[in-house]
Amino acid sequence: MLEEHAKIVQFITLAGEVTGRKKLQKMVYIAKKMNFPFQEKYQFHIYGPYSEELTLRIEELCNMAFLSEKMEDKGSYVQYTYACTDEGQQFLSTIDSNYPRLDQCINRLNDKSSRFLEMVSTLLYFDTLGREAQIEKLHVVKGKLNFSDKEVEDAFIFIEELQSCVTV
Repeated sequence: MLEEHAKIVQFITLAGEVTGRKKLQKMVYIAKKMNFPFQEKYQFHIYGPYSEELTLRIEELCNMAFLSEKMEDKGSYVQYTYACTDEGQQFLSTIDSNYPRLDQCINRLNDKSSRFLEMVSTLLYFDTLGREAQIEKLHVVKGKLNFSDKEVEDAFIFIEELQSCVTV
């Protein structure tokens, strides 16, 4: 019944902690695009792919005390950090879920900035298009971020590395 919730608790546990709501959204989306079994539905939003379901699930997990949400005032914005609680660890011990290489994927994602993950997730959102069309869409929907050609190339290399990591 709470299998999808457990996947999110496991995801954050494997990450250690995730700093930023946007970053968490992008990390789960990219993991889903790497064929890990996340069921959240995504739509394109201001910051790229966004799942209202994931937002609600995170809120529920915090309310159940399975996840902690630390809020830090950064002056012009508030930053949230998510981590698994002891209750969350106990909850995970009741669930049998093992996804090989998910930890490797999560660690690689968590090492990247939310800006980079926003670019990667946007490119993946348009992955049914050819590479040039993906890049064109990226520049149209994310024009204000001024991604350089090098950043875009780095994003494609990162996507290829992730795909080869999860299929080995």
